[in-house]
Amino acid sequence: MTSRPNIYWLASYPKSGNTWTRAFIANLTHETAEAVDINALHTGAIASGREWVEAALDFDIDELSHDEIDALRPTAYRWLSERLDAPGHHKIHDAYTFLPNGMPLIPVEATKGALCIVRNPLDVAISFANHNSSSIDQSIGHMADSTYSFCAKSGRLFNQLRQQLLSWSEHVTSWVDAPDINKHLVRYEDMQQSPMETFTQIATFLELPNDKQAISTALAHCKMENLQAQEALSPFREKAANTDTFFRKGIVGDWQQTLTAAQINQVIDDHREVMARFGYLNEHGQPSTLISLKTPTA
Repeated sequence: MTSRPNIYWLASYPKSGNTWTRAFIANLTHETAEAVDINALHTGAIASGREWVEAALDFDIDELSHDEIDALRPTAYRWLSERLDAPGHHKIHDAYTFLPNGMPLIPVEATKGALCIVRNPLDVAISFANHNSSSIDQSIGHMADSTYSFCAKSGRLFNQLRQQLLSWSEHVTSWVDAPDINKHLVRYEDMQQSPMETFTQIATFLELPNDKQAISTALAHCKMENLQAQEALSPFREKAANTDTFFRKGIVGDWQQTLTAAQINQVIDDHREVMARFGYLNEHGQPSTLISLKTPTA
């Protein structure tokens, strides 16, 4: 099967701004003046969506192992890409991994591009703990675990397929350094500090409307306080079952008030090289503040 590359992947480690990006896209492409309901962010199915992949394969995959399903996922994505009339924008938390045959889980032939969203792991650790209903220390441990996955338990069917996250560092570099695919890197901190510039670049890369008024209106609709207000009125369907809210704080630098010195040092020890690469450590190896973040190198 020859595939047309029609899929843009919105690739990020969890709790790095993926849902905010999807809210922006939904509002940018919305045809009316009202803000899009958070439970109607129809920007495309998540890459690990069981029903989406199963529909493409056209047979029941419930009896297959995680590895057997992964072997079929590239075929599903090529088929789905072929049938898109316009580029699709699909969330993905899987790391960019390779199958035993050496081929990537995410096929180049189906990939129009990958928006790689990166966030300071010091802040990710806090939001990830809330998402998983775990302690921050447990969250930090998960982020350092090269074997960490979502939906990986056997003997239980999840709505989503297994997603191999790897460690935070491995996840980030797997996408940023992925060979042969068109990529655009954004940091969560730049999305917060320079929203017009950063989201205009995002829209341009994703082949979406990028005029100033459209960007400004979409950003106004998806401000964190507006998303939080919507969630207060109607629970967000994508929220983890054991957490109170999905849209928690969304701020930059929460680690400075929340993490202990030992926790900060542990995150740095686990991810020093990649943190430095993307500007999260200064020249002395200490955590950078927003003002001193340097331009990352892809």
